[in-house]
Amino acid sequence: MLKCIVIPTYNESENIVELVKAIFSLSITDLHIVVVDDNSPDGTGRIVSELAREYPLTVINRKGKLGLGSAYVAGFKKAFEMKAGLIFEMDADFSHNPRDIPRLLEEISQGNDVVIGSRRVFGGNVLGWNTRRNFQSKCAMLFARFMLGLKTKDITAGFRCFRSSVLENIGLEKITSNSYAFQEEVVYLCEKNGFKVKEIPVTFIDRQYGKSKLGVKDILEFFWTIFRLRFKK
Repeated sequence: MLKCIVIPTYNESENIVELVKAIFSLSITDLHIVVVDDNSPDGTGRIVSELAREYPLTVINRKGKLGLGSAYVAGFKKAFEMKAGLIFEMDADFSHNPRDIPRLLEEISQGNDVVIGSRRVFGGNVLGWNTRRNFQSKCAMLFARFMLGLKTKDITAGFRCFRSSVLENIGLEKITSNSYAFQEEVVYLCEKNGFKVKEIPVTFIDRQYGKSKLGVKDILEFFWTIFRLRFKK
């Protein structure tokens, strides 16, 4: 079964080479990476194209910074074209440990439809955030879970493994969120459609190289998405 890891990038030249090497060093069979690059000024797209000569890797070069959500949708659609049976989400900055990938695969093999590498279940952790940022994140997630009736605790986690049938069935074309709110909307749709979602503890490590992409606009969209989903007809 083909396993496809979708990695959106924007200015990740300091991380992407080592990440690709680390993933393929795991020697997972039938593994392919799809990098969706938003015309990174630092040449990330060019670097990935060079890596594709050596590794089973595809790069989608987009014309500009079009958003995290649309990047994932583009990557998912490419994975569908490749007939992938399992599709991963993963950040490019090593905040997600590649060595946790086999753990997600193991949980999928146990009959789960979606497996999330979670910071918010017992055993999960966040390194590199100050107390204020961690507290704000926890409060935002509690509010979203209450408003939307979600069982999943880490609703904005970007480290996930899906059966491809899940992403094909939830209606990606209907998702309008295009930043980090995309993650909560996907979780909402997975739970609403009755798919089995499992969280496993991981340690999230704040990026060491490059700059965070989270901005005020992303935070506002997160809360707007909560109310849109809660009160939509």
